[in-house]
Amino acid sequence: MADARIFADLKADHDRHRDMLAKLGETHGDSEERRTLFAALSKELQAHAAAEEESLYAAMLADPKLRDEARHSVAEHKEIDDFLAELADTDMSSNAWLMTFKDMRHRYLHHIEEEEEDMFPAAAEGLSAETEAKIAKVFEKRKPKELELAEDQGPGDERE
Repeated sequence: MADARIFADLKADHDRHRDMLAKLGETHGDSEERRTLFAALSKELQAHAAAEEESLYAAMLADPKLRDEARHSVAEHKEIDDFLAELADTDMSSNAWLMTFKDMRHRYLHHIEEEEEDMFPAAAEGLSAETEAKIAKVFEKRKPKELELAEDQGPGDERE
């Protein structure tokens, strides 16, 4: 069922990301606020993506009916990570940073909408309640570890 704990965990992260994106979009220039919000968002998105891939996506990749959706979402995670790396390397006071941020925000909001409206219901239909519970445990254990890793590794860096 789509209200299983794993989907609630992921949706809670998505809601937090929407809020962070909105706040970051209200910042101006190369300010301390923009730097702080961007660093927090970047770490959060990296950790969320890695934990989601290691939990939900791993289970979906094992199911031929869900595999294509999981692959599509993994590709979108890579695209968002590339955007974050580009943003990290761009002058925050430039128009290029703002344009790239707007592109990244649009792509990420599309990605999480697609997950919530299409992928989560398909996964809920295809995965057993027992599997969903296991996936939630993996996600909840992995996310804090991935946040720690994100402290040391920027977007675009290869994970060990």
